[in-house]
Amino acid sequence: MKTSDLIEQRAAIVARMTDAHQADNGEAFTAAETELRALDAKIGRARAIDDAERNEPGRPINGDGRLDGEIRSRFNVSRALAGAAGLAVDWGFEREVQGELAKRAGRSAEGIFIPTEVFETRVLTTATGTELVPTEHRPDQYISALVASSVVRGLGARVLSGLVGNLSIPRETDSPAIGWVAENTALTADDANFDAVTLSPKHAGALSEWSRNMLLQASPDVEALLRQMLARNLALAIDKAAIQGGGANEPKGVLATAGIATQAYATDLFTTTAEMIAKADIANVGMPRRSFLTTNLIKKICSLELDANKLPVGIPPIFHNEAVTFSNQVPTNLGGGDEHGLIYADWSELLIGIWSEIDILVNPFESTAYSKGNVSIRAMATVDSAVRHPAAFVSATGVETTSVGIA
Repeated sequence: MKTSDLIEQRAAIVARMTDAHQADNGEAFTAAETELRALDAKIGRARAIDDAERNEPGRPINGDGRLDGEIRSRFNVSRALAGAAGLAVDWGFEREVQGELAKRAGRSAEGIFIPTEVFETRVLTTATGTELVPTEHRPDQYISALVASSVVRGLGARVLSGLVGNLSIPRETDSPAIGWVAENTALTADDANFDAVTLSPKHAGALSEWSRNMLLQASPDVEALLRQMLARNLALAIDKAAIQGGGANEPKGVLATAGIATQAYATDLFTTTAEMIAKADIANVGMPRRSFLTTNLIKKICSLELDANKLPVGIPPIFHNEAVTFSNQVPTNLGGGDEHGLIYADWSELLIGIWSEIDILVNPFESTAYSKGNVSIRAMATVDSAVRHPAAFVSATGVETTSVGIA
């Protein structure tokens, strides 16, 4: 039961207590008072759960836990795709759960929904170009592409799932000023100010052609490959947009958000990162989820500075023992040059909103695919991202290969 429902029940009990008091009915008053104490304890527990959910660190986009274990374990992606394409497979279970998935998404699927729970395994690779049909040549040993891994949710971004319509979250921008006055002197009026952080649906997707044989395979190897192909590319696109998305058709990422703090490159990384930490301290940025995020080339820069300054072996001294993540998801061409992204932040101040399950539309009649007996498949997800407090993010500027002594 929601906290608001419990609060409504409490109001009704208080009204009964008032009536009993006015009627001088001690027995009824005592009974209502006992019921009120029990309900207050329940409200306290509900509010504790609400607080825990609001402060919960980011969870992977896959797996919000709202489908039971049977659906999680039995849903077969390749069987669902083959069934949607009109192939002769038994996909009764996958078709049966579409109603529950539509309820979760708040709308009907354009084709079929794939529950995000089936993508629980973290995916770093996927199969490439050749025919993906199990043979005696060890299908479990497919050679996969080398790709970046998604990072922002692991850093602590808050994930809001099951959204319907645009989301507007009130944000305090200024609180009433406290003033000291002499006796018999009036206080100066000052109001609180608010704005809002908004999230609106943004759509990401891919269109590809898959062979008839691939969809007809029921082996675990092909099932795993299909999950990887769908999950990896969408997850990486969402992750990259959360870092640097431009905010037109894609989410507005951290680096495109107005008002984030900046720190010009100052002599070396050791000094620059110290200044970034100081700016976060001055802005009262929370400590628990603070860390650095930057590019992989910065590792080389760190090694050069460690040698030049005779610092202890290892990377942490450059970042003053703060956690640091290196990723190819971070841009290396900011400002149109070779400027590398370097961000220090409380990453729980980044919101990622999710509106839909992965929506799959299978089209066996697309002209090019139809002539070969294949099917055209479109996968889409609907998400957005936003920064709660821009001051919680400090971005370094001018971190270029020339400025740090790398030719």
